[in-house]
Amino acid sequence: MAVRAAVVPAVGAPLEITGIELPEPGPGQVRVRLAAAGVCHSDLSLSNGTMRVPVPAVLGHEGAGTVVAVGEGVTHVTPGEGVVLNWAPSCGACHACGLGEVWLCAGALAGAADVYARRADDGSDLHPGLNVAAFAEETLVNASCVLPAPDGVPLTEAALLGCAVLTGYGAVHHSAEVRPGETVAVFGVGGVGLATLQAARIAGASTIVAVDVSPHKEELARAAGATDFLLASDTTAREIRALTGKQGVDAAVECAGRAASIRTAWDSTRRGGRTTVVGIGGKDQQVTFNALELFHWGRTLSGCVYGNSDPARDLPVIADHVRAGRLDLGALVTERITLDGIPAAFDAMLAGKGGRALVVF
Repeated sequence: MAVRAAVVPAVGAPLEITGIELPEPGPGQVRVRLAAAGVCHSDLSLSNGTMRVPVPAVLGHEGAGTVVAVGEGVTHVTPGEGVVLNWAPSCGACHACGLGEVWLCAGALAGAADVYARRADDGSDLHPGLNVAAFAEETLVNASCVLPAPDGVPLTEAALLGCAVLTGYGAVHHSAEVRPGETVAVFGVGGVGLATLQAARIAGASTIVAVDVSPHKEELARAAGATDFLLASDTTAREIRALTGKQGVDAAVECAGRAASIRTAWDSTRRGGRTTVVGIGGKDQQVTFNALELFHWGRTLSGCVYGNSDPARDLPVIADHVRAGRLDLGALVTERITLDGIPAAFDAMLAGKGGRALVVF
């Protein structure tokens, strides 16, 4: 039986909502009926070629649902159980995994090259985007790509745990290592940025400055924990220093992936502070520094992949924050849509609007 999915037929081509045929689970595989999937900017980056994966493909890497069937050898989840999709499973055997840096696993995206389904109309091969192909009513994934959903968190909201929340929470707690009383600036108030703001509040930051190009993001940012909101401009770094005793923030987290905002985040960081880049930019986004400033400011500039998170370790911790009311997953969602609404959600991201559209099945 065919299920509906959002297919990107070629790099740069419009999404097509069409039927796909999924096989029954083979050894080590799990079939999942999606409850919800988040529309992430990374999905847009995959469709336009900023990030490369084999196409045609079904996109969507942030989702949760219910196990329909499991293949031979799968024991950690059972049919009828709720699960969160993990788009970057660790192999446990490469150099990075041996160091405990599972978010840098060399084989994490190996599954994206697989053929996992076929179009219902012409039988052509389809790849699973970033492993999990969540923009579909059902998907078929490797067993390593599913984690038991945490108790007490609705599956529609648990979908957001698979990318935005792990990334934002990890950027604050694992990469920037924000301590109580420190000051933080977050550049880009999309889904990840909103999660980062909430994580900074949970960490006990005293001043949390949100920066975005859209004035319409202020209400969202303040609801997520921002104490101050600034419109991005040539004077943003100066304004942030004015809010922090002329020092700059202890930690700046860049969530937009743009050269200008990365440079501004760096300029907004105090001497000896930490600048963390979460946003995924294109190769054309060149950021320059001179040798003297690197020495003089003594700042740390670091990239951050998937929040430097280990989903198996971090999901239970984040779920505790959700159940305790410290982290509001619903506050990340700016629009609930159907599968047919994904192309319009992509257009909204291109226009710099919204936080996180959530596809509800």
